[in-house]
Amino acid sequence: MTASLTEETDGPGRPSATREAVDAPDLRGVAGEITCDRFADGGWTRTSVGVPFEKEVTVYLNLQELVTIQCTPTKLDCLVYGFLYAEGIISGVGDVVSMSVCGTESMADVRLVNPDYQVPTSRTITSGCGGGAVFKIDTQKVDSAFAVAPEEILSLMKKLQEHIETRRVTGGMHTSALADRKELLLVTEDIGRHNTLDKIQGECLMRGISTRDKVLLTTGRVSSEMLLKAARMEVPIVVSRHSPTGAAVSTARDLDIALVGHVRGGRFTVYAHPERVGGRA
Repeated sequence: MTASLTEETDGPGRPSATREAVDAPDLRGVAGEITCDRFADGGWTRTSVGVPFEKEVTVYLNLQELVTIQCTPTKLDCLVYGFLYAEGIISGVGDVVSMSVCGTESMADVRLVNPDYQVPTSRTITSGCGGGAVFKIDTQKVDSAFAVAPEEILSLMKKLQEHIETRRVTGGMHTSALADRKELLLVTEDIGRHNTLDKIQGECLMRGISTRDKVLLTTGRVSSEMLLKAARMEVPIVVSRHSPTGAAVSTARDLDIALVGHVRGGRFTVYAHPERVGGRA
């Protein structure tokens, strides 16, 4: 595989020295200071604030247009790899002959080992920010004995919140992380909740990091599509500060994924498979 990227790789499948560390903010997702008027305490003031950068990136697969993703223009290579993997189009970076991601031209040109691959035509518009698209794929249950203690869930979410504080410049961004029982391994941000998971998956593919038997944490609402992505990662525990949708709860129960929501302070709610987080089945 070869890669020609405008942003983040030193070579095929290798992150560059400037790859965002887990504790370093990446301000390329900030569009800049916007002048605005704020009303507070009965009066008006003029101020300036940072706002998220939003960009459309169109992915071409073997010269066929596959999808246009609205995203934050960071880790675009990871986003493309992760999306292709989550949709079952590739099983790893070895299925890609070359990939060129050009942020300035808002496109990613991907060539597969299989030159005869045909782009799927049936897709679903998701509930993600900007109305993302997913293609129909078969998803297997997560076969795992992995479990964590309630205290570990609370500790990991606290670490995610502390990490967000270091980069709370714009608001309006979703943050997700991949963790083991003790530490955050990767952290990503994007205007789209689904994009954050694809970026995690893509970076793990590029860096050779296994996602199996890990914990996914996110700041946003959990949708059923996000559970499908978690299952593709073989992640048995998904945790959010907010609530899941009804479809997400059903999906989590079907896929044997523990679904934890409303993690605040010293409490949380478990919607599916509490036995994975110290509760009763």
